[in-house]
Amino acid sequence: MVARSGEDRVWYQAGLRFECTGCGHCCTGADGIVWTTEADIERLAAALALDLDTFGRRHLRRVGDRYALLDSGHDGACVFLEGDRCRVYAARPSQCRRYPFWPSHLASAEAWAKAATACEGIRDDARLLNRDEIESARRD
Repeated sequence: MVARSGEDRVWYQAGLRFECTGCGHCCTGADGIVWTTEADIERLAAALALDLDTFGRRHLRRVGDRYALLDSGHDGACVFLEGDRCRVYAARPSQCRRYPFWPSHLASAEAWAKAATACEGIRDDARLLNRDEIESARRD
């Protein structure tokens, strides 16, 4: 582990507890946009055995100069959410892989506590991730 200076300390220096339960709560929400990268699109299309054009027509929308996943039209849920499970979990987009280690959730202990109200994987008995694991997850 690399030694860190006092200036490089963050509020979660001692780590955070998180373990995905697969509940699907992070896959819903009327205001959510799941942005996709080119690598995400290629991975998802391959997982669904679709060519890129077909995948794009069925599952993407253009937002400005970027692409995002469609929602299912039901409570803003992701198009790949079936029941409470992600149909493409192994190939899910980078934004989903980083959850809940988004900058907005890591901004403060209070922001993390607020995220915990919507994410059952953030709990006291979950796996303790050290700072390096957290930083790696947020860069995925």
